[in-house]
Amino acid sequence: MSTQTISKIYSILEKIEYIEQNIESCGSVHGALSDEITTRPAILMLLTGIAEQFIRLKQEQDTRLLSFFTEEELKGMQDIRNFIAHDYDGVELSIIEWLLHNAMPKLKTKCQTAISFHEEACPK
Repeated sequence: MSTQTISKIYSILEKIEYIEQNIESCGSVHGALSDEITTRPAILMLLTGIAEQFIRLKQEQDTRLLSFFTEEELKGMQDIRNFIAHDYDGVELSIIEWLLHNAMPKLKTKCQTAISFHEEACPK
């Protein structure tokens, strides 16, 4: 597991935390997604960025790091990225809301676990 590869997990975690800050500033996921000017576009771009990092991880074929995530999670993030990138105005917000409530906390925990594993395996 290279430093360059683990940096992608740090980037994903950072983006998840930015999403959480956006939601907190609006009081709820629904409130954040209702703001068409600021927080909705920010959240959608952050989700796209998360998916891009997962795509790069798959391209690098770091099987130990990828093993923290299911194939379904990886495909789901890629699907969300494609959905946002190719039909931005048609994004089904109920799907995004579900993702933020259900999938993001799990992905955050898995990223934290992967980082802990890396820090134990590769102490500074």
